[in-house]
Amino acid sequence: MKTDLVVDTKGLACPMPIVKAKKALDGLESGQIMEVLSTDKGSVNDFQAWVKQTKHELISYEEDNGIYKFYVKKI
Repeated sequence: MKTDLVVDTKGLACPMPIVKAKKALDGLESGQIMEVLSTDKGSVNDFQAWVKQTKHELISYEEDNGIYKFYVKKI
């Protein structure tokens, strides 16, 4: 998937992946896609709740060898 920005939050625990993602997303324009990398297992629930609250779109997420990849589209 083509992304406009990659945010690496590997090694950070809650709430830092969301905090860094929010700051990064603020710099994007509507329609742009951000990829967030995380190793925090709790980030799956955190990102699902965050996009519901902020109305952005969680296009997809996947886990690969303990690294979670989230694709968020700014609305």
